[in-house]
Amino acid sequence: MRNRFFIDGDLTSGAVVALRDDERHHARVLRVREGEEVEVFNGRGDSYLAKYESSDLIRLMQRTVNREARTAIHLAMSIIQLDKFELVLQKATELGVRSIIPLIAERTEVKPERYRGKEERWRKIIFEAVKQSGRAVIPTLEAAVRFEEVVGRPGAKIIFDADAEATAIRPPDHPTTAFIGPEGGWSDDELRMARDHRCIFQTLGTRRLRAETAAIAATAILSARSEHI
Repeated sequence: MRNRFFIDGDLTSGAVVALRDDERHHARVLRVREGEEVEVFNGRGDSYLAKYESSDLIRLMQRTVNREARTAIHLAMSIIQLDKFELVLQKATELGVRSIIPLIAERTEVKPERYRGKEERWRKIIFEAVKQSGRAVIPTLEAAVRFEEVVGRPGAKIIFDADAEATAIRPPDHPTTAFIGPEGGWSDDELRMARDHRCIFQTLGTRRLRAETAAIAATAILSARSEHI
C-alpha cells in the first residue's frame, strides 16, 4: 500500500493541498520522494490517489476505491485491562467499525482513575489504525458510558454472550451496535435489560473467549457479512 497522509479539509481532484506539520514530519521520516504516488484522506470518507510534489504540496489525482463497510457497525466495548482494550481499539478500527463506545458494565474491574484522561491516546491509536488499514473514515470514540445508557438507544443491537442460545449471525442490513461484555461477563440485570430492549443475543461458538478475542471475532464477522448484503 502507498504511504498515506491525512488532510483536514475538503478534497477534490486536481487540487493542490498542503500537509500539516506532523504529516510533513512523517513524510520526511518515510523519505517520500518528489513525484512519488501517495494516498490522501480526510477522515470523513474521502480518499485520493495523489502525487507528492514537495515537502509542502501534494496534488490530488483521482478517488481511491471505497474500503468502508456498507453498513455502519458500532462497537460497545466493555472497558477491560487497558492493554487489551487498546488492542481492540486498533483491530476494530482496522475491521471497519464506525464508532467505539467504551462501556462501563456492572462487572467492569478497571477503576475509572485507570482510564480517565486516556481519550487522546485512544484517538491516536484509532487514527494510526485508519492510516494502516487504508480507511477513509476515522471512527468516532465516545466518552465512557454505562451499559444502561447505551442499551436503550434506537437501532439494532446484538449482545454477544457465551451462554446465549447459539443462533446464526445474520448479515446486518442497517446500523448495528455490537455489545461485548467484560472479563466477568454480563450481569443478570444487564441481560434482563437487554431482553427488555429487544436486543438480539448471539454466541461466538462453543468455546469461551477472552473479551478482546470476542470483540475482534464479532467485529470481523459482522463486517465481513455486511460486505455481502
